[in-house]
Order: sequence, then structure tokens, then C-alpha cells
Amino acid sequence: MQKPPSEEAPDQLTVTPPKKWATGVPAVAHALEYSLEETSPQRAGVTLLTMNQVDGIDCPGCAWADPAPGHRHRNEYCENGAKHINDEATTRRITADFFRTHSVTDLAQRSDQWLNQQGRLTEPMVKRPGSDHYEPISWHDALGLFATELRGLDSPDEAVFYTSGRVSNEAAFILQLFARAFGTNNLPDCSNLCHESSGFALHETLGTGKGTVSLEDLHHADLIFVVGQNPGSNHPRQLSALEQAKRNGARIIAVNPLPEAGLLRFKNPQKPRGVIGRGVQIADRFLHIKIGGDLALFQGLNRLLLEAEDARPGTVLDQDFIRSSTAGFEEFAQYARSVAWEDIVSATGLTREKIESIRDEVLRSDRVIVCWAMGVTQHKHGVPTVREIVNFLLLRGNVGRAGTGACPVRGHSNVQGDRTMGIWEQMPDTFLDALKEEFGFDPPRAHGLDSVNSIRAMREGRIKVFLGVAGNFVRAAPDSDVTEEAMRRCRLTAHISTKLNRSHTVCGETALILPTLGRTEVDIQATGEQFVTVEDSMSEVHLSRGRLKPASRLLLSEVAILCRLADRTLQGRPAIPWDQFEADYGAIRDRISRIVVGLHDFNRRVVRPGGIRLPNPVNEGAFHTAAGKALFTRNDWQAPRAPEGHLLLQTLRSHDQWNTVPYTTNDRYRGIHGSRRVVLVNPDDITDLGLAERQRVDLVSVWSDGTERRAPGFEVVPYPSARGCAAAYYPETNVLVPLDSVADISNQPTSKGLVVRLEPAGTAAGDGARP
Repeated sequence: MQKPPSEEAPDQLTVTPPKKWATGVPAVAHALEYSLEETSPQRAGVTLLTMNQVDGIDCPGCAWADPAPGHRHRNEYCENGAKHINDEATTRRITADFFRTHSVTDLAQRSDQWLNQQGRLTEPMVKRPGSDHYEPISWHDALGLFATELRGLDSPDEAVFYTSGRVSNEAAFILQLFARAFGTNNLPDCSNLCHESSGFALHETLGTGKGTVSLEDLHHADLIFVVGQNPGSNHPRQLSALEQAKRNGARIIAVNPLPEAGLLRFKNPQKPRGVIGRGVQIADRFLHIKIGGDLALFQGLNRLLLEAEDARPGTVLDQDFIRSSTAGFEEFAQYARSVAWEDIVSATGLTREKIESIRDEVLRSDRVIVCWAMGVTQHKHGVPTVREIVNFLLLRGNVGRAGTGACPVRGHSNVQGDRTMGIWEQMPDTFLDALKEEFGFDPPRAHGLDSVNSIRAMREGRIKVFLGVAGNFVRAAPDSDVTEEAMRRCRLTAHISTKLNRSHTVCGETALILPTLGRTEVDIQATGEQFVTVEDSMSEVHLSRGRLKPASRLLLSEVAILCRLADRTLQGRPAIPWDQFEADYGAIRDRISRIVVGLHDFNRRVVRPGGIRLPNPVNEGAFHTAAGKALFTRNDWQAPRAPEGHLLLQTLRSHDQWNTVPYTTNDRYRGIHGSRRVVLVNPDDITDLGLAERQRVDLVSVWSDGTERRAPGFEVVPYPSARGCAAAYYPETNVLVPLDSVADISNQPTSKGLVVRLEPAGTAAGDGARP
């Protein structure tokens, strides 16, 4: 067993020039270095050589789709996927002795990185009322404690059941079944925090909350937009798909406030030109846009396309498609023509000539795809921005055809599968009716709480019990101090987890740690070895089978923990065979097959190489909207504005980070080493603000209600960000986002476009955030 670090090293920042390309041999070296620090060569070999292979371990990282069987490389993974899977496969272990040594108070002062580095959790633990230490507890007593607490609530709606995208389809289905059989739709999930705006916009305009694009579509598009996204760090295997598209003749337009390495050039380490050559230029055009300017950009493009149609009637827009398959065009077009160019230029930081040159690229392209991620969705106007992207696609019929479509890129491996399985506080009646018919009980119909509303309810004392399945809710949520205070007001907080994280240190009166098998581990139940399934960003459902010996004989699978919790809590009412589901995951899939459209004959079909592609009605010419057609929408011009002396800030991940957990304090592609408390600022803005390179500042977010929030102790680093814009890492900057600052319609936290002041450190009391 490898020892974790015993102490935390102080931050010592060094800065090098940002990289101009991504991946290559250094990525392979870093992946292997990290993997071998965590586990043995033999175990790393097992995980890496089975990762993303047919009947292998699905990457627990991002949700990028796998190539078809027969077209996958033997090493079908990226640098960050290799780190992520071997971070789970670590040979480091946390035992009861660890918790005797470290109090909750002590752990709460540790960094996210240090907590993660301690290793795998190995046995159930409880923090009892008044205690500052976790202590061992048997599974029987832990599950009994939890069940007793739930049964003692005045209402089922006093409990919240949260999950991240790491859980399997089977575990997600059991979780929502448990919650609804208990009597609540309080099922917040990590999608509330990242792509909720995409789901609302796509549901409204196309009739589906999912993307419409496959890998084959990407390979055969003429033009691909990559908007508000950093694939080099967050979805690295997307670069292989973009490389293939380029080889097939596609052109790519990158739209981002930062010139990320992965958007510039890709050196594929699986090909000679990626090892000894220059690799492939990814972006043919780079639009250095201001934070929050994406809505204005697509409004400008749409106005230009309408004007081009006016000049050459019948040659620019797909009039047949617009007449037969869409509604709302006239109202959209009337408003689109009225958006002022001075507003578009101001919001984007781009010249009209630059946007006109992109229009010309569009006019030369028959098949267009738009990919986007949280740089688009985590804004107050995230829903209107995605709707405007859909307007752009509809104008030339770029949905429902091969090589075209909308491509929201999910950042967690099964977050889309969670929704398919019913993890949503607003599931439609059709799903709930199917549950009723299958299981013989009437699920609650009132909408439950999403992530933001769950925190509000905890803060107000309306939630007594919080269950988190995977994830790190405290660090993923906004308004860190408010979130932590709200969690501590619960009577019981419980987390089903593989590793230690910040959420375990923010405890209710009683707190449980319920350690679970990881996706890498063999899962043996009463009927034999089990596999689970996941769904990627492109609606492909496939199996994942663990290969490693479990980290502890005391671990239970997520499915087993949830089934036992449900059985102990509900005590046979309604009559659901929880013990059968625990013994045989195929029995769960049999029930799913009768509830979820597209997963009929689930058990037989999913074991076929490549699994199951769920149907998307858009690609069959059907739009399940209120009008029965794709909807054009009017989206009023919006853009964040920073007053003089302020900047617009976006929070983002470093390269050496997965979701809320940094693996190191480095961000290799951006040239940041040894510290995460940095703020990246355009050199001209540094001069205009009277600051200096490497000066220590506090980040102070300023809100329209007059409140301010402070994150102290950041170093200013010159960086080629768009003018007037800055960037800093989360979760350190989550404290700057008020709980009530949410996107219109979707209620998603606004972690982009924050108005901030960079205040020299020590000039004011830092009362906003923990250093």
C-alpha cells in the first residue's frame, strides 16, 4: 500500500508561457506518472487496457462517446481519464485509525487535494451528535440509523436524495425508485449545476433535453463550432473526433474567452504525426469572445443570415424545412433584425467584420454542428443562449440530418443516464405513470427540489436528512459558506462514497460515511458477478464491468446500499423486491426496459458490442414540443457588463483536476505550477487597474442587491484572456457566487460572468471565504 502525503506543502507559484498545443508524449508521461503514484504497474495495466473497451471499464470521467467496436484504439483513453480511473484504483486506504487521528475539525482545514490523496474509504463510519470524530459502525446499524431517521420525519419532503453523474444507470434507477416510493421528488443532481440550461432550452425548442449528434455526425460535418468549452482538459477524447473531422474536410471555429491549448493544436499520441510531427491544427478560426457574449454572437450571425436571404431569396435559408417543420419564425426574425450591431460588438468584443467572416464560413457549409459546455450554460442568460444556438441551426435545416445538430458536451460520465433513469425533480407524468403501472404505487406528482432549492430548504430548516450518492455536493454547489451552514442544519447527512472529500467534513448533527465499490472493482452479488450500464453524451448506453479486487471486504455496491436502505426504510410498503434487485442487476434492467422508451429488451441488447443507441425523435423528424414542430424563439439581447474598475470573471477547472477535486496544484497547459489561488488577467487590464504581475489580491464579487463576497489571497497572473475578462479556478471561487444568482428559467448557478473587483490583499477584512 502506497502512503499518502502526511502534510500539505505550501503553495509556491511558478508561471511558464501557456502551451500552444495539447496532448502528445507529455500527456502520456503525466498519465503514467500519476497512475503509478497511486497504484501498482499491474493494476494500472488492468485499468488502462480494459478502459472504454467492449466489456471493459467505462471511464468514470467525462461522458464523451466511444468509437464503434472495431474502431477503438487499444489505448482508448485520455490523460485525464487515466488519472481518474487510477485515482479510484489507488492502493491507499483510509481505516478507522485515520479517523481516530484526524478530527472533523482537522479535516475541515485540509485542502481538497489532500483529502482525496488519503485513499479509499474502507468501512462505514458515523459521527454522532456532539462528537468531533468519525467512528466505525456496522452496516446493519448504519442502515438502521438512516432508516429510523427517515421514518421519523414529519413529511417525506424533509429528505433530499442527491446524486452525481458517476453512478450507474442501475443505481440511479434504484435511487429514484426509493425516493418516490418513500414519497418525495426531491432528487437534485449535478446536472442542476452544469447543463440544466441546455436541457430546458432543448426541451422547449426541439422537444428533447438531449443532444442530437453522434460521433459519425461529427466526423462528417462541414463546419463545427466549439463554444464555451475546453476539450483539451475537460473532454480530451473529443480532440480525436475533431481531428477525424478535420481529415474529412471540416472546418472548426472555436469560441472562447481564453485561447486554450486544445483549441489550437492537437498532437495525437496514438499517431506518428502526433509524436514526432506538428499534429493537427484544431481551430481554423478562433473567436476571442468576451465572457457571456455568446448570445450576442449568434444573434449577430442570425441577423446576417436573414439579411443574406433577403439579398438572395431562396438560396440561404432552408425555406422548405422552416415551413414544414418549424414554428415561430416570423416573431424570431422580426426581433433578430432589430438587434443593434453596437450591442453585438460591445457584448462580444468582436468586430462586425469578424462576425461577417464567420457568416461566410456558414454559407459555404451544408452540414453544421454546434458543440458547447458550461461556458455557455452557467450564465443568467444560459437558456436564451442555447435557444439562440438552436435558432441558428434551424435557419439552414441543420438538425435531424447526418452531419448536423446540437451537441451539448456533458462533463460527467453518466449524468445523462441519471436523467434517463428518472433522476430529476420534474420528471413528466408519462414516466411516473409507467412507474405506477410497473410497481403498483402512485409516485408523488408535485415537483421536488433541485440543487439550489435544496440548499435554500436546508438553510430554512425544512430539510432534515440529506443523502449524497457519489459526488462532492458541498464543493460543487455555489455560495460555499451558505451551503456549508445549510448542510450543518440537517439532523442527518450521509454520503455514499469511494474517497474522502470536503462534503464529509460538513456534517449534520449525525453524519454517516457509507463506503462503496468503485466502477473499477469486481461486483459479486448472490447471483454472481454483475455489470452496470452508463449512457454517454450521445445517448449510447453500454455496459461497464469492474476488474479489480475490491479495496475492502466491507465495501458494498451502490445498488446494494440503496436497496438495503430502501428495504429497511419502507418495510415492505410498497411491495418492491429490493432483495432481488440487489442480488441480480438484470432484474433491475428488466424493470427499466418496461419504463424507459428505447431500452426494451435491455438485458439482451446491452451486452452486444457497442450497446444501445437510444432513439432521438429529432433525428426521426419528430419534435415533441407544444406545437409539434421545432420552435424558433425570441431571445432578448443580454450580456453581463462590468463597471469601470471591475472585470468579468469565469470560474473554471485546471488541467490536473476532475470536477471538484484537484489532483495536483498544476495547470500545465496554462503554464500555472504550484498554486491554484491565481487569477488570470489580460496584461492590459492589469495595467489599467493599477495592479502588478504576481500581486496578491482578494477577489470581491459585486451584486446588484449591494452585497459583496470575497475570496482572499490570489496572485495576479498575466494571461491572454479577452479584454475586460478574468478567470480563476473553482471550487475555490464558488464562494463568490450567491445562492440566489441563478439562470433564468433553469435555476442553474451563474458561475460565469461574475462582476469582480481585484482588491489588493490586506486592504479589507476578508470575511467571505476560507483561504
